[in-house]
Amino acid sequence: MQSSGQTTNQREEEILREIRLVGGSCRVSFLAGQLGVTLETIRRNIRTLEDKALVRKVHGGVHLVEDVTEPPFHSRMDTNAAVKTRLATAVAATISDGDSVFLDIGSTTAYVALALKQHSNLYVVTNSAFVAQALATRNNNRVFMAGGELRSHDGGAFGTEALEMIGRLNVQFAVFSAGAVNAGLGFMLHDLEEANIARAAAANAQIKIIVADSEKYGKRAPVALDCSGDMDVFYSDATPPDDIAQYLAQHEIEVVTI
Repeated sequence: MQSSGQTTNQREEEILREIRLVGGSCRVSFLAGQLGVTLETIRRNIRTLEDKALVRKVHGGVHLVEDVTEPPFHSRMDTNAAVKTRLATAVAATISDGDSVFLDIGSTTAYVALALKQHSNLYVVTNSAFVAQALATRNNNRVFMAGGELRSHDGGAFGTEALEMIGRLNVQFAVFSAGAVNAGLGFMLHDLEEANIARAAAANAQIKIIVADSEKYGKRAPVALDCSGDMDVFYSDATPPDDIAQYLAQHEIEVVTI
């Protein structure tokens, strides 16, 4: 509990944190209870946050205003590059020459593909043009690229053809990126088609790995990955906060911090 002697800015930060922890929206009375202050105090802080375009007030509740659209692929590749490289190196170290692996279209997964460039005889399934280009025609790899039109902003293939192909191929490892890691909803993505591909790939993989940097903690994205609880290993660069750690433990997902 926080005392009512907080400064306005401190309380505003606490309010934003509490809203994020419950998935992006909650009742005003819930916030008052969590922070140990009056409803009027919370309403006053929410008005200030509304003026800053950080939240939106609705009848009895409040919604977090966040940009839940995903930046272009090239922009995401440039974000936290050192952290993604470190995580990718750790994931690639668990994959041996000759193994079969699915890699999705995420930027962190793209770094895993780069980290696998010295591997040989890989059997790679992907819907990412970047991954296919990185690993095809080298070291006797076999690369299976999902069919369909490539999206302009990330070079990803989606649709019925991609789902059918991925659904037919079994792999030892499937590696996924996440757009957000939420204590209530698990791993989240920015696109429903990405979630459909992830579900199909997860269903045919022996070991399911998900990779996300710690900036994704407590965030939200439009689509909950409905196979979140089926993941086997989660790689990140920092220990998850208690609520997310509890979610991972409940689903018996091993956490590897690099």
